[in-house]
Amino acid sequence: MKNKYVTIGAVMGFLGVAIGAFGTHSLKPFILPDLLETYRTGVMYHLIHAIIITAIGLPGKVEYFKGALFLTIGIILFSFSLYVYSLTGLKFLAMITPFGGISFLAGWLLIIIASVKKSGE
Repeated sequence: MKNKYVTIGAVMGFLGVAIGAFGTHSLKPFILPDLLETYRTGVMYHLIHAIIITAIGLPGKVEYFKGALFLTIGIILFSFSLYVYSLTGLKFLAMITPFGGISFLAGWLLIIIASVKKSGE
């Protein structure tokens, strides 16, 4: 696979839309309003970061790939923990969410560092 981050970003984007549509159309009658809002937060972060991962992959700039990796991990830990928490109400799952947030921050920081290095060349 020449540029895996375009593929990963596109798959994450597809999943974000599918999961968002599922929540909007199928979960509304079965989920508490507070938890539906939590679910929507997961979808929003999921889709935003999927777009960024795809954008990083398009030009094939390898210096940004570490950032894209951390954004991918962030989607998995942050968004998916919110999805499962919203559906089950198991509070311990919400304890995973901050690790996803930290991963998002690390990914953005790595992108910033790579960008500053690149602009200094």
